Amino acid sequence: MTTVVLADDEVLLRKALAALLPLEGEITVLAEAADGAEAVEATLRHRPDVLVIDLEMPGVDGLGAVAEIRRARPGQVILMLTRHARPGVLRKALKLGVQGFVSKAAEPAHITSVIAALHDGKRWIDPDVSARAVIDDCPLTDRETDVLRVTGEGYSVADIAARLHLAEGTVRNYLSNAMQKTQTRTRHEAARYAREHDWL
Repeated sequence: MTTVVLADDEVLLRKALAALLPLEGEITVLAEAADGAEAVEATLRHRPDVLVIDLEMPGVDGLGAVAEIRRARPGQVILMLTRHARPGVLRKALKLGVQGFVSKAAEPAHITSVIAALHDGKRWIDPDVSARAVIDDCPLTDRETDVLRVTGEGYSVADIAARLHLAEGTVRNYLSNAMQKTQTRTRHEAARYAREHDWL
């Protein structure tokens, strides 16, 4: 029996998976989470065999939650669900040690088989996810995308610096570089441009 924590802000999808996964295989859903912060809390409390987490969630997103979980549970097995494998995101998730990537459009039976494979120590990246992710034309560095992602959530430079544990001057430099590369006038325009080009 494989134990799972499910984290997804789309209630319908989360509830459907919670109901269907145990029917498809030897899976017990220990807890559900509606956002990144809840995902961190549920994973650390329940210590599941596999965390199944959505990439895009309000507040702390999937990558932010994974980074936090990794610090407390370095060996946690993680399957990430995604609609858009944005260029750079797959690379970043793999750097964080995410073992599996599956499209949110996948059948529950497929997700179940991937959970079992990850639990057995294997890795899995859906072909359609990897195909989209390898087309990486993003000129931004990882840190520049980090600051733009947080900028897009409406935070000030001071807030961004605090959230990313950087000096304010460093954040301004990253934002300035990003604005030059995207040929935009403001950091919010740069964030919007990067999002439209699937770089965030």
